[in-house]
Amino acid sequence: MGAGAAGLYAALVAAWEGASVALVSRSPLAQTASYWAQGGIAAALAVGDSREQHAEDTLAAGREAGRASAIRVLCDESPARVRDLQKLGVQFDADRAGNLALGLEGGHSQRRVVHAGGAATGRRITRELSALAATNERVEVLEPVAASAIATDGDGRCIGLTARRREGGPIVLSARAVILATGGMAALWQRTTNPRGAIGAGLSLASEAGALLADIEFMQFHPTALRLEGPRDGFLVTEAVRGEGALLYDSQGERFVDELAPRDEVALAIHTELDRTGEPAVWLDMRNVEVERFPNIAAALADVGLNPTRDLLPVAPAAHYTMGGVATDLDGRSTVPGLYSVGEAACTGLHGANRLASNSLAECLVFGRRAALAACDEPSPAAGGALLAPDPRAPEAPREDTRAALWRHAGLRRDAEGLSPLGDDPYPLARLIGAACLTRAESRGAHQRTDHPDTDPGLDCMHTLVDRDGAPRFERWQ
Repeated sequence: MGAGAAGLYAALVAAWEGASVALVSRSPLAQTASYWAQGGIAAALAVGDSREQHAEDTLAAGREAGRASAIRVLCDESPARVRDLQKLGVQFDADRAGNLALGLEGGHSQRRVVHAGGAATGRRITRELSALAATNERVEVLEPVAASAIATDGDGRCIGLTARRREGGPIVLSARAVILATGGMAALWQRTTNPRGAIGAGLSLASEAGALLADIEFMQFHPTALRLEGPRDGFLVTEAVRGEGALLYDSQGERFVDELAPRDEVALAIHTELDRTGEPAVWLDMRNVEVERFPNIAAALADVGLNPTRDLLPVAPAAHYTMGGVATDLDGRSTVPGLYSVGEAACTGLHGANRLASNSLAECLVFGRRAALAACDEPSPAAGGALLAPDPRAPEAPREDTRAALWRHAGLRRDAEGLSPLGDDPYPLARLIGAACLTRAESRGAHQRTDHPDTDPGLDCMHTLVDRDGAPRFERWQ
C-alpha cells in the first residue's frame, strides 16, 4: 500500500525475490509525497566520513530518543542502497571529476547528502522506480485505488486488504503479507508542506486492525516553508539551500539562529521570533546561492513573482514529517502478524524526537528492502479465513476544524489545556495524537510543552505506544 519511494522499492525487492506483488496506490505514481521530496539521501560516502559519525549525528539530532539499533541499521546500509539506485539508473549530482556531489544539511557534521537534480531528488528516484515497477511482470499496479480495511483471520493475522477504485465496487486482495508505505500525517495540520492526502490513512487502518502506533506526538515542523497567500503557501524551500549558504534574517535584518542547527532548533527559533514581533514570516536570503542547482525551487518562486537571486523569501515553519507511525521492529513488522510498515508510515524509533535531515529517503530504501525480504518469508494465508466488513469504505477525511485544532493545540508549542479537547475530536487519529502529546509530560525535540518546559531524563530512549482506544504507555526499545 503506497507508491512512494518506500512502497516502490519494497515492491521491486519482493518481485526480484520471486513474489507476486500488488502495488496499491491511492494516487497516480507521480503524485506521491516522495515525488515532491526535495531532500536527498544521507549516506556516509565521503572520504573522511564514516557510518559511526552518521550514527552520532542521528543520535544527537534525535534528542536522546532515537533507537540505537535502528540508527545503526540505517547508517550501515544506506551507502549500499545509494549504489543500488545508481545501478538501477538514478543519476545523482556529480562534480566535474564525476564524483558524487555531497551536500551539507542541518545537524550533519560532514557533507554526506546525495542529491539528484538539486532539489528534485524525490522526483528522480520515484520516476525511475515507477518505471521499473510498471514494467515488472511480477508487479501489478492498481491505481488510483484506496485501501479501505486490513483483512485479518480469526487469529488476528493480516492476510490481505480490501480496497476501492475511485469508481466501482470493493476489491479483495489476499496476501501472505501487507506492507504499509502510505506516508505520514502532516496534512492533518492546517499549515503543512505536504500534499492534502497525507492524513495518516495507513496509520488509521493499521490502528483499526489492532496495530500499535508509536511516537505520534513527534511531528517535525520544517523551518523554511513559504509564507504566502495562495496555493504556494507552505511550499518547501529545502534545507540544502542553507547548506550552500542561505541565511535567515528577522524583521530588523539581523541573523538570529544558526541556520545549520537541527530542524527543531531552527523552527523553534523562528516561531519564537514570530511570536515576539507579530510578523507572519522571517526572511530567507538565497542571493549568494547558486540557484541553478535548485531549478524546481526557482520555478516555483517564479510562479509567485519571486526571484531568489534578488528577493528575500518570506518563510515560516509548517508541519512536514511524521517521526512516529506504526510501531515496527527493524524488519518492518508491526504488532499485527503479517502486517508491515515502512517509510514515513512506520516508526522504528530511528528519528527519535527530531529527524536528521535527509535520513527519510534513506529510511525508505533501507527498511523498504528489509521489510520486503522478511515479508516474502510469511506463510500463505489459509483460504476463506478473512474477517471482512461486507462493504468496507475508506476512512473519511478530517474536517477543517480538526486541522485547525491540531495546528493551534499540537503545533510547535503545546500545553495540557489546549491538548485535552483533542480527546473529543471527531477524527480518530487526532484523538490518538492528543493522547500521546498529553502523556509525554516534557519538552523534547519537536514536542515542546510550555507547561513542562524541561526534558525528563527518565524518558530518554522511551517510546510512546498507543492503541486504538487511545491508552498510551511508554516502552524502552533496545
